[in-house]
Amino acid sequence: MTAEAVAATVKIAYSPCPNDTFVFDAWAHGRVPGAPVLDVTFADIDLTNGMAERGELDVLKVSYAVLPWILDEYALLPCGGALGRGCGPLVLSREPGLDLTGRTVAVPGERSTAYLLFRLWAADVLPGDVGKVVVMPFHEIMPAVRDGKVDAGLVIHEARFTYQDYGLHCLADMGEHWESTTGLPIPLGAIVARRSLGAPTLHALAAAARTSVLMAWDDPEASRPYVRAHAQELDPAVADQHIGLYVNEFTAGLGDDGYAAVRGLLTRAAAEGLVPPIAPDALAFP
Repeated sequence: MTAEAVAATVKIAYSPCPNDTFVFDAWAHGRVPGAPVLDVTFADIDLTNGMAERGELDVLKVSYAVLPWILDEYALLPCGGALGRGCGPLVLSREPGLDLTGRTVAVPGERSTAYLLFRLWAADVLPGDVGKVVVMPFHEIMPAVRDGKVDAGLVIHEARFTYQDYGLHCLADMGEHWESTTGLPIPLGAIVARRSLGAPTLHALAAAARTSVLMAWDDPEASRPYVRAHAQELDPAVADQHIGLYVNEFTAGLGDDGYAAVRGLLTRAAAEGLVPPIAPDALAFP
């Protein structure tokens, strides 16, 4: 790392979800040798997406879906994010087999990856258009479906482990549809850093993120206090499932399949008019 990178304090925002606190624990607590100090803001993904669009912080965890709006200012880091298999968003309802044509569906943000996957699934599967889309914080969606405030809900995170506790049924698995139609992993959350920091610092940040991931795998117990402190309402077993599902080989490095998945998602979404098209080299790491 450069001397400038070592001396810097980096302003970063990521979610309090177990996968993010697990990934960043070692770095946030000064255990990554030579890494810049982190000034951490906790915020759910819909908020970090907005922060990135406004250019507010140096490094952020965002939805891959928001990249077309921010890639001029932010570079995609090749590690630290969330992709995977068998970990996609779910569409839930109170009654099994509900036809969503003309129905009201709650989603966790219209610039979320979950929403893009939902719209791509709907374009392929639904006989007609969804009625109304309502944006809600993700933790409010299952109660809203249970209470009949909306007909269905698009859920993310640990909801795939807990939705049955709300008496809900899974209508469709967005990730399963994505994988079956593309053969690619599911792109969910990305780590981005401000391009103006310069290539040496961007590489230093990527190295620190990757080292933090590897340290978390080497000593999982070290991260438990940080994970528990920010997921107090989450059962420890569910937190472990969450980490096991969302922190994987793509977190340590996107690789060819990871980059293909991101390009595939944004290309298909642009073709549907859901996002602006991106330049061919927009995802390249400086």
